[in-house]
Amino acid sequence: MTIRFTAKARRGLIALPLAIGLAFGVTSCGGAGDDEKPKTSPTTSKTSESKPDAQEGDSEGTLAELRGPDGLLLTVTTAQRDDGGFVTVSGDLKNDGDKSVNVPAQLSGDETEIIRNGKSLGGATLVDSRGKKRYYVLRDTEGRPLTTTKFPALKAGEVLPVFMQFPAPPADTTEVTLQLPMFATGTITISG
Repeated sequence: MTIRFTAKARRGLIALPLAIGLAFGVTSCGGAGDDEKPKTSPTTSKTSESKPDAQEGDSEGTLAELRGPDGLLLTVTTAQRDDGGFVTVSGDLKNDGDKSVNVPAQLSGDETEIIRNGKSLGGATLVDSRGKKRYYVLRDTEGRPLTTTKFPALKAGEVLPVFMQFPAPPADTTEVTLQLPMFATGTITISG
């Protein structure tokens, strides 16, 4: 076997469980508790062109909304603690602007090993203020960050599902701050 074949096989082994996990997360969020949602009139509902405030986080299932440059908006929908000792933060990166935008390279952070692997969310951190610790994005054995990578240019209104994996804080820590270069910070609650 060649090294190239082995690397492709490893990527496939990592990508498949992540895709299944993301699909499970999307399907498990819908349907439950729909009867309890307040009804809104058509005149007050939001369209896909609406631009929510950076502080707006009242949508059910939204943990935080972080505003970034050029109309980028990161909506965090889940922060799930897993048995393997890590936390997976998932959500959507939306171009809430009027024109196409390239995702800034600064989101990858400034570590040479991560930058070498292309655009990613490798610069993200979770901060546990109470425990006075900062958690960086996990990396695989070849130095690739365990986040969404290789971002395309986002057209106006386009939404891209994203994820980031971090080492898990202690079990009694449920509230952390998510930081991403060039974006506002947001406090999220870890479940699980």
